[in-house]
Order: sequence, then structure tokens, then C-alpha cells
Amino acid sequence: MAAPQSRGQLINFGLRKLGYPVLEINLDTDQIHDALDDALQFYQERHYNGIERMFLKYKITQEDLDRGGAQGTDGVGIVTTTGIQTNSATTVTSNFYETSNFLAVPDHVIGVNRIFKFDTSSISGGMFSIKYQLFLNDLYYFNSVNLLQYAMTKTYLEDIDHLLTTEKQIRFNQRQDRLYLDIDWGAQQLGEFIVIDCFRALDPEEYKQIYNDPFVKRYFVALMKKQWGMNLIKFRGTKLPGGIELNGREIYDDGERELQALRDRMAMDYEMPPLDFIG
Repeated sequence: MAAPQSRGQLINFGLRKLGYPVLEINLDTDQIHDALDDALQFYQERHYNGIERMFLKYKITQEDLDRGGAQGTDGVGIVTTTGIQTNSATTVTSNFYETSNFLAVPDHVIGVNRIFKFDTSSISGGMFSIKYQLFLNDLYYFNSVNLLQYAMTKTYLEDIDHLLTTEKQIRFNQRQDRLYLDIDWGAQQLGEFIVIDCFRALDPEEYKQIYNDPFVKRYFVALMKKQWGMNLIKFRGTKLPGGIELNGREIYDDGERELQALRDRMAMDYEMPPLDFIG
């Protein structure tokens, strides 16, 4: 099937591209699955079609407040790390304490942009905010105020809000599945919601079209070709009946060249540009 819609179909497609069943492909089943896993991981982490921007809503619990607001050395979730150094004269032991001010995020989340702050400032939030009063008093009908003046006033108020209301500081590491919130936990309320602006990797078992993506297919075939050549390299110089000689090095080099070309194509055409990139 030229348009694979499952893991097994993509594997069969890749073997046919390498010459099966006309040729015997010297690859173990585990090696084939490893190559497919590597191809999917590379696609999900680098290709803009392998991820999805999403907004996760999370409700703050009492446990979160207890862990985030823990103080001292014996609070809820306090983690102790001990450092020991010894020299000829003495041994120095130092204890360090860290709060567990993090949220456990789903493992398919690969990146976090920010968390949205609640619009509760005196400028833009609430019934008695400047923004609300401006709408109430000056915009009771469309021709009551010059729109340019209103736009300039609104921009000015947003600048003040940006300077006086700091963004919430976050830390995220994909391998930990933890989103650290360096905020004033004492100011948070039980049952409040935070919205997390993040990216998640698409699951090919849910979105079958990933198996038919041209980049995934070509990268998977190139990985198998490289592994096939690596398996045959140790038989270099071995003569088969009829004078045929296995040339694993050439197959390996072909696979590596194809992989490098695909990586360059990924960097030029398919990767998401870095923030604040101008070109």
C-alpha cells in the first residue's frame, strides 16, 4: 500500500522501498521498529506538522497551594539535597532545600510558551477598572469619541499594565514532565483556573495521516538503509556464490547521505522558526 495508514503498513512500505521481496533485507524486527520510533520522534520534535498548539486548563487544588507555599525545611513537598566534600582536614556537609512548586503535565506536551494571567488588574479587570469605565462613560454610542484617540488611550493603558503587572515566571523541561510556576502561591485561590499555552506531539495512532507523511516515509527508509549497511559492513570482502561481494559500506554511506539531506531540508523548510526571528 503506497499510502500507509498504520505502523505495520509503513514498515511494509519501507521494506519494499529497499527492495523486498526481490532482495533479502538483513534487518531484525527490533531494528526496524527502532528506526520507525526514531523517525516518528524526529518528526514530532522538529516538524511543524508533527505538533499541535493547544491551551490546557488546570484547576488549582489545595495540594498545589500547600506544596507551592511551603516554607522552611519541613513543609509539604520540601525536597532536601545534600552535598558532601571531604579533604584531608575535615568533611563539609551542606543541605539544600527546594519546594515542589510544579504541576505534572501530560507526557505528550513537548513545550510550554506561557501561562495566561487572570485579567484582574485595576486597569483592565473588574467592574471598577479603567477599561470598563472608559466603555461605560465614553463609548455609549459609536460616534461619541474619536476611535484614533480611543486606540491610543487603550495602548497607553496596556503599556502601564505591562510595566506594573509582571508576567508569571515558568520553567519547563520535557524530560521531567514538570511545569514549575515561580509565582506567589499565597496570592492564588483554591479552585482558580490557569491556562497553559503549550505544544503537544501528535499521536500517529490517533492521527493516521502521520504514517503517510512524505517526510516520515523518506526518513524511515533512510534510517533502515543505514542500519542495513551497518549490519553488512562486518561481512565486507566476503565472497558469495557466483562471485558476488556484499558492500555494506556503500549502503551505509547512501543512507547517511539521504539522512543528512533530509535533516537539511527539515531545518530549511519544516522547522518552526525561533522566537523573534527576523528574515
